[in-house]
Amino acid sequence: MASKRTSPELSRRERQREPSDGLAAEAVREYLLENPSFLCDNPDLLPLLRPEPEHNGENVLDMGQIVARRLGDEVHRLNAQHEELLAAGRANQAAQKQVHAAALAMMAARNFEHLIHIVTRDLAEALAVDTVTLCVEAAGDGPTKAPMGGVFVLPAGRVDAMLGVDVPARLEAVEGGDQLVFGPGAGLVRSQAIVRLAPSPGSPPGLLALGSRDEGKFHAGQGTELLQFLCRLLERLFRAWLDLPN
Repeated sequence: MASKRTSPELSRRERQREPSDGLAAEAVREYLLENPSFLCDNPDLLPLLRPEPEHNGENVLDMGQIVARRLGDEVHRLNAQHEELLAAGRANQAAQKQVHAAALAMMAARNFEHLIHIVTRDLAEALAVDTVTLCVEAAGDGPTKAPMGGVFVLPAGRVDAMLGVDVPARLEAVEGGDQLVFGPGAGLVRSQAIVRLAPSPGSPPGLLALGSRDEGKFHAGQGTELLQFLCRLLERLFRAWLDLPN
């Protein structure tokens, strides 16, 4: 003899005909069996679970209540962790778009002077920071002041002193930027990213410096791959415009 419910589809149709406030316990049970992730997807329902205590005496722990509470806490923790991962992914995607836009802008330079203008004037908006500068160490008896705005000449050895020997980049929160690096805009800097530039083996080292008034914009432990990519592109453009050896 055939049973009343012969298929999951029939079971669903029968439940749809029942009033929502009169669902039978068996129908709820079948739904949960067919959708085992329902409670995980709806953790706000877990606190509503009220297992009947096995004991009502004093000094007796209801393990069912404890387990349910811990499961609910674990679901909330996992959901929070999931949201953090999604937020980090969205932030990384936004940073990639910013760096790609900056790279395209630099590649559109008509000449070397235009490239410097793009880096020191236009990249701040593209990268969502407050100031971007270029720095280069003084070479021998060369000039101590750059002929272009947004470019600063540093004393010899300053790059290694700021970054550390062979350290490619440094990101950190600061109380104010270095005037040698950021010039008049140093006072508003509350976090900075300083990335090493080495256009050619024979040229003095330099820096690409980004400053933000947001103290959380750059911080220690933050990834530097995108900024290093931008600097490697800038080095190639320098070599191309200035005919420097690789």
